[in-house]
Amino acid sequence: MSESLDHSSTPALEALRTVFGYDHFRGEQQRIVEHLIAGGDCLVLMPTGAGKSLCYQIPALVREGTAVVVSPLIALMQEQVQALRELGVRAAYLNSTLSWQEAQQVENAWARGQLDLLYIAPERLLTERCLSMLNYGRISLFAIDEAHCVSQWGHDFRPEYLGLSILHERWPDVPRIALTATATSQTRHEIEQRLQLQDAQAFISSFDRPNIRYEIVEKIDQRRQLLHFISENHLGDSGIVYCSSRSRTESIAEFLCKQGIQALAYHAGLDLATRTANQQRFQQEEGIVMVATIAFGMGINKPDVRFVAHIDMPKSIEGYYQETGRAGRDGLPATAWMAYGLNDVVQQRKMIEISNGDEGFKQRSLRQLNAMLALCECATCRRTQLLAYFGQQIGDCGNCDVCLNPPKLWDGTQAAQKFLSAVYWLHRKYAQRFGAKHIIDILQGQMNQRVQDNHHQELSVFGIGKDLTVDRWNSVVRQLLARSYLTVDNQGYSTLVLTAAAKSILKGDEVLMLRQESERSASRSKNIMFNRKKNLVDLPAAAQERYERLKAWRLALAKEHSIPAYFIFNDTTLQQIAVEQPDSLRALANISGVGQHKLDTYGSDILNFLRES
Repeated sequence: MSESLDHSSTPALEALRTVFGYDHFRGEQQRIVEHLIAGGDCLVLMPTGAGKSLCYQIPALVREGTAVVVSPLIALMQEQVQALRELGVRAAYLNSTLSWQEAQQVENAWARGQLDLLYIAPERLLTERCLSMLNYGRISLFAIDEAHCVSQWGHDFRPEYLGLSILHERWPDVPRIALTATATSQTRHEIEQRLQLQDAQAFISSFDRPNIRYEIVEKIDQRRQLLHFISENHLGDSGIVYCSSRSRTESIAEFLCKQGIQALAYHAGLDLATRTANQQRFQQEEGIVMVATIAFGMGINKPDVRFVAHIDMPKSIEGYYQETGRAGRDGLPATAWMAYGLNDVVQQRKMIEISNGDEGFKQRSLRQLNAMLALCECATCRRTQLLAYFGQQIGDCGNCDVCLNPPKLWDGTQAAQKFLSAVYWLHRKYAQRFGAKHIIDILQGQMNQRVQDNHHQELSVFGIGKDLTVDRWNSVVRQLLARSYLTVDNQGYSTLVLTAAAKSILKGDEVLMLRQESERSASRSKNIMFNRKKNLVDLPAAAQERYERLKAWRLALAKEHSIPAYFIFNDTTLQQIAVEQPDSLRALANISGVGQHKLDTYGSDILNFLRES
């Protein structure tokens, strides 16, 4: 369809205005929506917060029949259905939380054509009972959300997704749309192949999330660093802290609570009732920090998450991007913060080597980990390197720690030669391999028991590295790993091995410039972020006061109805109301995010509140 056509009166735009309260589409949304309405298949790659759901929800309201949405998580589909119902959309889901009677009611509504959208988990969809049920209704389209789950190389692989090609085989004339917020070229190719979308039109938006500020710091005292980061930049904000282990989520949550920060733990080992209660509190209350493993993931649509923190390095850039993308979905400033250290790298390499995966899996995992490590150790714009991984080129962003506080570089050639030589002679003279700590002890001339027992004081490299601190040596090792001069052995012992690339350094054929890590205290997290004491959006004083009162009104109403506050109005809508002070339903209807159902439901109440305040 030509982009020059006037779409001002199309059914799609009418649905956007009356149901969702927006006057225009964003980015590629309109092209995707019109293509799907016309019956075409789509593959949509669009960052979190860019409005992927609208790309199939609008066509579901325009096309005849009911849209079937494949969604991977119960929490995700339940929240989306609840949000749609708040907009007056006829939506339902089928999953294991429903009783037999409730499921029967949904199936009957499907057969009678009384639903606009039906959300189903892939496991249930692929049962013969469910596939047979679909024959009794009219299907307007299939939407496959979180489509990267079909990729065995991806970070959220779900084997159930492999069977979704049956949709095209059984209903070849029903248009399909597959959506994901992250996909490399290889993952995209796998999505196309496994879902039989080779002929689908691909819509690839920019992966950039300019409202997110990236900061990565050296891990020294992760608890104190995390506390300092939250206290200085995001006190009172909603946020997510990702940890690598279940036990750590609970200990970190307990630590934050003792420091006066409302924190909850979430991991797969908690009983269902606790996980559900904690997730509901996070969704419905303001200022909750969720400390979680990656089990707390795709079901998070909360728009006002102001930060995502990692206290352990993720396994891949795909996972990191997906997780950090849960911050700032409303488009307002947010932060992605990470503390990582050498032990993160060593432990993850060890886990890859001792995994049950075949050699192809291990090599792929190591490449992903190397890319993640390179992002952590880069001396240039982090956003540039992050987006380059997904094939997108941009200039320096001006909104990451490297751009805002460029690191100094130093000639680390000699230091690298010393460390690599130590690794070489340990293996050459003693046929031994050791981890970074012991090698640094040798370089610094530490006469500890392990050095003496192994006679390592006899090495020519003993004591030649006293000029650098342990922290500086750890930085050197991380950067040597990031640049693939070193690797972790494949025997599962977390010891260091030279790579073929190390030869050029040892021979002096290459000058190695390394980023200089400043001497930092455990509490260091220099406040280069936006100050939490400053408002996210500059409003006039009177409007800011009105906005805060509107938030309190919204929160009280949300608690009364047991729904998340943002289901009523999101922050940007409340801010516009605070500034414009609409005095009639007609004026309120012109506020972005106020659709007809919300106008009917909340319009009079908010006008009365504005008159009285």
